[in-house]
This record gives sequence, structure tokens and C-alpha cells, in this order.
Amino acid sequence: MVLPYLGLIQAVRGYSVRPLINAVGAASFLSAAMLVPSQSWACASCGCTLSSDAALGYSTTSGWRLNFEYDYINQNELRSGTQTAGPSQVVNNPSNPALGGGEIEHTTLSRYYTVGLAYSPNADWRFDLRVPYIQRDHSTFGNHQPPYTPAESAPDQLSSARVSGLGDIKLIATYQGFLPMRNLGVQLGLKLPTGTSGTQVKFASGPNGGTALDASVQAGTGSTDIIVGGYYHQPISLYVDAFANGQFQSAITHAPNEPGNDFRPGNSTTLSFGVRYARSQQWIPGLQVNVLRKSADQGALAATTDSAGTVAYLSPGLIAQATDRLQAFGFVQVPIFSNLSGYQLLPHWTVSAGLSYAF
Repeated sequence: MVLPYLGLIQAVRGYSVRPLINAVGAASFLSAAMLVPSQSWACASCGCTLSSDAALGYSTTSGWRLNFEYDYINQNELRSGTQTAGPSQVVNNPSNPALGGGEIEHTTLSRYYTVGLAYSPNADWRFDLRVPYIQRDHSTFGNHQPPYTPAESAPDQLSSARVSGLGDIKLIATYQGFLPMRNLGVQLGLKLPTGTSGTQVKFASGPNGGTALDASVQAGTGSTDIIVGGYYHQPISLYVDAFANGQFQSAITHAPNEPGNDFRPGNSTTLSFGVRYARSQQWIPGLQVNVLRKSADQGALAATTDSAGTVAYLSPGLIAQATDRLQAFGFVQVPIFSNLSGYQLLPHWTVSAGLSYAF
């Protein structure tokens, strides 16, 4: 089986307005249910957390839908805890003192091209397949021992690698038949280990040329993960819809898993809430808050001290109803809070855009 995120879906507004307190109460319940101790990405700030299905509206229409999404994530700001960090901190105050020094990471630029296929046999059920293609450029100044000197982060110390290929495929089943308005849904799915993982991709240039790229920035995690989630959405005024959703992901098997050569991605929880203003059926502004909590990666190939943390994004965007069958969206995500273990790269902003066509 193959389990992707929910496909991009056409907005449905055929329900009556209910009191705001109902929406707040249900959203609070869902949030509590989903905030288990930390999606499995390369680090605590990697990956797109935007809820595209909520942006376009949860559909009760049966049939097929084809989706395409593009995500641009340029992680180029070195951070530790809630603050920015510099090369001297990484080397002189390493996150793992047992190593004696630290790695000065430079940039991780990821582009995700994701094709999704969704099928709804009726108003209650939906099945989603999501297939990502990943292009990722990663560069680092490598590991250095204290005391730090500027020569250690000079251009001639920079090693670079490119990851390009199929990522980890997802398949998710959704049931939303609990309430008459079908505005409460639950999800169960799997992520499959279809992307390159472990030590398969090597550095192409620099002092580290020919050595294995970190397991955390390969195209895949090498793990089979279970995905559990849910969502609730509700009109709160004539033109405004509110939503809350959450998703928990955890590896149930992982590879490589040999002693001294193993990697297991950390558990993760995403929580999103926001609104859509649908006064116009052609142009619909949206605003989301997206929160990711991730636990540390584990294993000999993992950066256990530099992979956990919490990141929150503010995500404004616009949805366009191009035709009766075709929708488009574009969102920008800006981090408004981060608390990262060790030293990690965080993007200043990310971009997500997509198309959704109903057959």
C-alpha cells in the first residue's frame, strides 16, 4: 500500500452556520488528541507543514481528483534553541561534547514536486496516493575541533551534495461520516521507504567528496511509518470557515538497522488551524498557523542531538477557482517560533503552490 497526504480538494459550502463555541470546542478536543510527544523529516524544521487540503476545503464529492504541489524550502539560517547561532558556537560549544567539536552546516535547499491521486467512492470515504519527487542541495563546512578559526568556514572547506529522485510515497484513508455535515474526519495511513536512504548518496565535491551524505538529508528515511490524524472544520460566520487538524507519524520498521549502521527518524506531530474567507467563490484568501513537533532521530547514523524541536509557521495564501473543475493555490510560510535542539538550519520562508483537478 502507498499512503499520501490528503489530495487537494474542492471547497464545499453546503452546510449551515453553527455557533462559534462549537467550533472552538471541537478544535480544542482535536488539538489535545493530536499533541502526542512529537511526520518524519530530515530535521525538526525540514518539510512543508502547510495543510493544503484545509486550504482548498474538505470535499464530500465522490469521484477522482488529480493534484500537483510544489514546495520550495531553503534552510539557510543556523539556529540553536530559540536563537540564531554562528560557526564558533557550533565548534566551541558542541551539542554533543563527546565528539569534541561540531559540524558547521551551510545550506539545505529542497524542492518537492508531488503528484497526488485521490478517490472518493462516496461522501464518507476518501483514499489518497501521494508521490513526491525531491531535488535537494546540501552543503556543509564539515566537522571541526575547537578552537574555531575563520579558516574552518572558508569557501574551500565547503562540501556539497545533490539528492534527486523519488521520495517516500504515502497512502492515506479518510473517513468523515461521523456527523451529518461530514465536517469531522479521521485518517489512517502508511509512509513507504521508496526514497534513497541511509548512506546511498555521497558528497560530490569538497573535502568530504566521496563520503556518505547524512542519513537525515537523503530523499527518504528508510522507514515504514504509520500515520494517524484527524480534522474538524466549521463555518463561524457567513463567509468565514475555520478548521483544525492534526497528524502523528511514527516509524514501525526502519532500515538500515544493523548495529553501528542504523537510522530511525524521530516521531512527529503536526497541528494546524486557520480560516478561509470565501465571500468570493473565485478568489479565497486563507490564513493558517502550522506547528511541527519532532523528537530526535535515533541510531548510529543519526544526529541525535541536532534533530528534535518545535517550529511554528504563519502561513497566508490565496486559493483560486480557475474553472468548475480546476483549483489553484499559493501560500507563503514564515517561521514565527522555533525551539531547536543542538544546531539546525531553519528557512527564513517557504513557498507552496499547487493545482487540483476533479474528473
